[in-house]
Amino acid sequence: MKSKKIIEQKYKNVSCPNCSSNKIKKDGKRKTKNRGEIQRYKCKDCNLRFVFDDGFYRMRNSDKKITLCMDLYYNGMSFRKIQEHIKAFYPKNCHYSTVYRWIVKYSMRIGKFTDNLQIKSGIELQSDEMEYHRRISKYQKGIEQNWFVDVIDTKTRYMVSSGYMRNRTIDNMVKVLKRGKFSTGNQVKIVTTDGLKGYPRMLRKSFGLQSPHHHISRSKSKIIHNVVIASERGFNNHIERLHNSIRERTKVMRGFHGSMFSASAIMKGYEIYYNFIRKHQGIGCSPYELAIPELELGKNKWLDLIKMSNIQVITKDLSKNDGNTVIVEDKDERLEKFEEVFIR
Repeated sequence: MKSKKIIEQKYKNVSCPNCSSNKIKKDGKRKTKNRGEIQRYKCKDCNLRFVFDDGFYRMRNSDKKITLCMDLYYNGMSFRKIQEHIKAFYPKNCHYSTVYRWIVKYSMRIGKFTDNLQIKSGIELQSDEMEYHRRISKYQKGIEQNWFVDVIDTKTRYMVSSGYMRNRTIDNMVKVLKRGKFSTGNQVKIVTTDGLKGYPRMLRKSFGLQSPHHHISRSKSKIIHNVVIASERGFNNHIERLHNSIRERTKVMRGFHGSMFSASAIMKGYEIYYNFIRKHQGIGCSPYELAIPELELGKNKWLDLIKMSNIQVITKDLSKNDGNTVIVEDKDERLEKFEEVFIR
């Protein structure tokens, strides 16, 4: 599943966003100030003129500049330092708050795409939590205790799922574990956690763990719950090492701007950076190269991920005999069709 092939196929099968007709012709190009020339299309049936949304529709800056700012941020630079850095290379500078909005927007967009990918994992997952102190509000003093919960595959080092939450409740943590279950399917046999008392109940709701107190149900359990307590058996090295990498970036952040949405988006962006952009020292490559070997990204991985997450999957309409193609408008349905066509 090469990103270039998917993007090229998208342009070959352009459909009209108004009437879903595939009778399309090229109709000149739009000249933009910062993004160059953009191909314009015209529908032969309804005469609509339109441009294809590649993820940067109506953006006032080039895609390379946007992805550069995202990469600089997750490599450790602050928003204001990115603004100063961009001044030297781009005549039209952007405000640091604009960089923040880019990161929030595209982190959430890519996250909806990556959350629906199926991975090839090992037999063991590790789950743990990190404590954060977020500023209550941009206009209010004080801090609030929050939690970041993540699940990692020990074989590929792929961060299977994660979530930034206000409270460490059973329901909130089950949502994260269920996403991990969805991504790995039936490949996982062992789930390793710390000694938090609520984990057996969470694993029963997400992975089908059975109670160890009944002989009959013990044999039917789908997974093994491995509890590792630091004072007795040491640490869960893989996920603790991941937490060190996350702390390296987040320890200099000043309260996530006092917003839960901001914190969730920034942490989702770091999950994408860790899985797809950053080279892992332990395995010598990015985790996605082992977990999703059929996915091949180019040099600018941020750009490819944005375009792939925004792709309007063209599928054959089985209800028609003429084989016309239609655009899937619903985002959830679009991701399901994407998996059917390119992954499964």
